[in-house]
Amino acid sequence: MFELDKGLEIVELALKEDLPAGDLTADAIFSDNTEIAAARVETRESCVIAGFPAVRQVVAYFSDIELSVFHKDGDRVSPGDIIYTLTGHPASILKAERTLLNFLQHLSGIATKTSTVVNMLSGSGIQLLDTRKTTPGMRHLEKYAVRAGGGHNHRFSLSDGILIKENHIRAAGSIKAAIGYCQKQASHLTKIEIEVENLSQLDEALSAGADGVLLDNMSTEEIAAACTRKENHSFFIEVSGGITEARIAELLPLDIDYISMGALTHSAKIIDMTLLF
Repeated sequence: MFELDKGLEIVELALKEDLPAGDLTADAIFSDNTEIAAARVETRESCVIAGFPAVRQVVAYFSDIELSVFHKDGDRVSPGDIIYTLTGHPASILKAERTLLNFLQHLSGIATKTSTVVNMLSGSGIQLLDTRKTTPGMRHLEKYAVRAGGGHNHRFSLSDGILIKENHIRAAGSIKAAIGYCQKQASHLTKIEIEVENLSQLDEALSAGADGVLLDNMSTEEIAAACTRKENHSFFIEVSGGITEARIAELLPLDIDYISMGALTHSAKIIDMTLLF
């Protein structure tokens, strides 16, 4: 289950990692300073913003910083646009700077990559999904960033749905056996999805009663052939494995329901941003 508040625990861990005994530089320079300073966070490149929950949590760690928001998560911004301003003691702002930017740059990178692919899928009826290929401890925030970019979340955890994969099949002995075990244990409200690597496995999965299939690393020709099975079976198709932006165009005409991309979270480039007084 997606619970963003739990995901914010990593923000405090990040701050403690960066400030185990204060900031030797800022504390030395500003120890006697009582003046209030102002700083701005701006982007140096076009992007889709994501990361406000983490930014808010960073700022809340310092009782003397006030945050003003100029762009909300999901907004597309241009180079030079101011996203936030911070006012407070200069030492506090400097202590918050790197952790705040780390989260904002990373999550905005995910949202931006997601938005690019979502726009490519516009009008097709195909939903873009993320995966569980996330940074340890960052899953809540990274999946949040996917949604900020217009994408959808796949399973948050192994507790969220049945997806039979290659090793399940190997351990169970066959596709039919793996599906049968799940059918016995699952609620009537729970769909059973299974990963298949070729058309023969697909046909076996459909005969065994799968509700949906994940076509893993199949060629476009194989995916097109898989879609023809919908003429005689009711099931959903998810396509995954080796999906790049360059390949999206050839998948658009096909009768698939979902495309899942691990690259949304594990390979998104960070966005160039800065904090300046």
